[in-house]
Amino acid sequence: MGSSARSLELRDASVRFGGIAALSEVSLTARPGRVLGVIGPNGAGKTTLFNVACGFVRPDAGSIHWGGQELRGLRPHQLARLGIARTLQGLGLFDRLTVLENVLVGADPQARTGFLAGLLALPRAGRDEARLRSRALETLDQLGIAGQADRHPGALPYAVRKKVALARALVAEPELVMLDEPASGLSDHELSELGTLLRDLASRMSVMLVEHHMDLVMSVCDDITVLDFGRVIASGTPDEVRDDPAVLAAYLGEAVT
Repeated sequence: MGSSARSLELRDASVRFGGIAALSEVSLTARPGRVLGVIGPNGAGKTTLFNVACGFVRPDAGSIHWGGQELRGLRPHQLARLGIARTLQGLGLFDRLTVLENVLVGADPQARTGFLAGLLALPRAGRDEARLRSRALETLDQLGIAGQADRHPGALPYAVRKKVALARALVAEPELVMLDEPASGLSDHELSELGTLLRDLASRMSVMLVEHHMDLVMSVCDDITVLDFGRVIASGTPDEVRDDPAVLAAYLGEAVT
């Protein structure tokens, strides 16, 4: 990452659904080269925060900046072109496409020639396709699943499908990747692999994750923001958050270790 690396900043973001305050003046920063974890009890507002940060939900108040650029009003596909990618908790893979084709869907923001050139079979479209295919295969190889490129997601184990979804987010070489519950459904061994992967990703980009698995959060995150009832009740390093009385109270005695 060079000096141009950007941060994602939410400042005093508030969202109401009817009479319910889903978020109240929430602020956080996802910084280059760091892993930011967002945690909190069920109903704390984590999903709403995540959706605000990636453009799925527009805040009623507050601001979102990416490297100083205001992001309010942009749609999710526009964020992808700015260098922000995300995974979905429900994976969102296309079962009728192969693994490679699914990953190529995520490479679209990198395409230089556009849809028309592809339809007309112009030479530069062929070069673009070859370049993106090579990049997609390289990304699959980095995640250890290049051998599954020609298979369909529905025939693969859940942990492999999660890697396919991650490869689709990473193939466009984003500056920030946002992960929604990346640890869900994984075994202890797979969790260990995920932790190693997250730290590797942080050497190349910003990482933001919403996660319930406390062991993973505490072991891989540099910064943690804790929500409860739509408000930030604590933020800081894993050690600072772990010992915060407000966090312990929010989890009603659950161990945050």
